[in-house]
Amino acid sequence: MGKKHGSIMMCSVLLLGVLAACGSNNETAATTEPAAQTETAAEPAVTETTEPAETTTEPAEATSDLQDGMYFAQGEMDANSGWQPYVILQVEGGKITDAAWSASSINAGLDKKTSSEEGKYGMKAGGASSEWHEQAEKIEQYLIDNQDPAKITTDAEGHTDVVSGVSVHVNDFTELAAKALAAGPVEAGPYKDGAYHAEAADFDAESGWKETVDVTVAAGKIVAVNFSGVNAAGEDKKTNSKDGKYGMKAGGASSEWHEQAEKAEQYLIGKQDPTAVETTEDGKTDAISGVSIHIGSYLKLAEEALAGAK
Repeated sequence: MGKKHGSIMMCSVLLLGVLAACGSNNETAATTEPAAQTETAAEPAVTETTEPAETTTEPAEATSDLQDGMYFAQGEMDANSGWQPYVILQVEGGKITDAAWSASSINAGLDKKTSSEEGKYGMKAGGASSEWHEQAEKIEQYLIDNQDPAKITTDAEGHTDVVSGVSVHVNDFTELAAKALAAGPVEAGPYKDGAYHAEAADFDAESGWKETVDVTVAAGKIVAVNFSGVNAAGEDKKTNSKDGKYGMKAGGASSEWHEQAEKAEQYLIGKQDPTAVETTEDGKTDAISGVSIHIGSYLKLAEEALAGAK
């Protein structure tokens, strides 16, 4: 009986040992699972920190492909405002180093930025926090800093939230900047940028008009021309024609004076040189379809105006 009790006790001790060992293994397995989950959770964190570093290098690589030189693009004339926007970009070392956004007027003369700088555009007088040229300069600098017009995001109306203090429509700038970069560098024209004016010395004894010419130059090229005149009453010849007071069609002409003048202006913009437009001795031309008015004197005035642009 004593031997049996002893055997039973030893078996009990051995059984407890086995159970204790099994319990210890189960605890170890339970504590290793969270450690594996922690490593797995850490993996996305490593991926997230490396991806932005790769994307930030892409713009630099893209702009390094730009060829050095001047880039230029011009938009369409806005029928309501009378401004025709343009953008000039300078690229050096494969990067945009300068940006200029402005517009030429339907009446030629001062460009939009210069007009604003001289206080003739008047945005602050209309309640804006800053003038047009000041807001334009902020957008220009943003492009230089970020090297990509696509980063200036706009809403459906052309406004942007990416540049503080800019309330003007900037879609003209972003679209023309992208267009200029896509087209590649261009040669600058032979003229100095600016506004140029010339007028006849006296009022014409027969017509009563003193002829005037205004020319706008951007990127060294003629971008706007205005042939007009003024009479003793201070009336503008082109405006007078538009208001139906000049009456060329009533006299049998195919079109009014201002319509023919505009065709001659566009022809000069295409030629880029007043001396390249052929005229007859009486100052008329056969080179421009639908133009029967005398334009020789206007071309001479344009040549005189551009003498200061060389």
